[in-house]
Amino acid sequence: MNTFPTNIDLNDQTLPKYIVVEGPIGVGKSTLAKHLTTLFNYQSLLENTEKNPFLDKFYENQQQNGLATQLHFLFQRAKQLEQLQQYDLFEPAHIADFMIEKDRLFAQAILDEDEYKLYDIVYQQLSIQSPKPDLVIYLQAPTHVLAQRIQQRGLQAEQNIHTSYLELINQAYSQFFHYYDDAPLLIINASQIEVIYEENNFRQLINYILSIQSGRHYFNPSISRETLL
Repeated sequence: MNTFPTNIDLNDQTLPKYIVVEGPIGVGKSTLAKHLTTLFNYQSLLENTEKNPFLDKFYENQQQNGLATQLHFLFQRAKQLEQLQQYDLFEPAHIADFMIEKDRLFAQAILDEDEYKLYDIVYQQLSIQSPKPDLVIYLQAPTHVLAQRIQQRGLQAEQNIHTSYLELINQAYSQFFHYYDDAPLLIINASQIEVIYEENNFRQLINYILSIQSGRHYFNPSISRETLL
């Protein structure tokens, strides 16, 4: 992957104060969130998947461990958002690699009817207050690309992830963002994630991010000749 440019002039730009980067596992959302955090000099709010003691067991047996995994993530994300509420959202600004709505998205996809009813009771009792993002960035990629990236990064627990699970989650994300209109939305084709970080593409992406005020937008990075060779 090319080194992304950090010398972009942002002095006269009005930056979105709270940005959320979302997408299915393997799509590159944490990487983009970290790059934007560095570039904008923001605070990061990142998922701590390694701190979920049920996740490895879930990848081995989804039916048996789905509810425990999802409840742990729910409590974890609710706590992170509660801490975020204690900040002045104008100083410092934040970039997150999750939104609380994704928690219910996962729960609906992986839990059976009775488990989801229990999950929903807990969800409602938490009374989660999530700040509205100034911009949501949704990274898209085909399921086979997600599977390849997961295999390539070589995390042991993730090698038990089935393609059927990735397809289920990918479709759930696609459906969710098809109807999403709670905040300005930028949908990025991340099929070839390394192309996004080519200097010209990344500069175009940043300029695009800074120009968005409302509505739904799309960014499809161009593939250079060097990438094809």
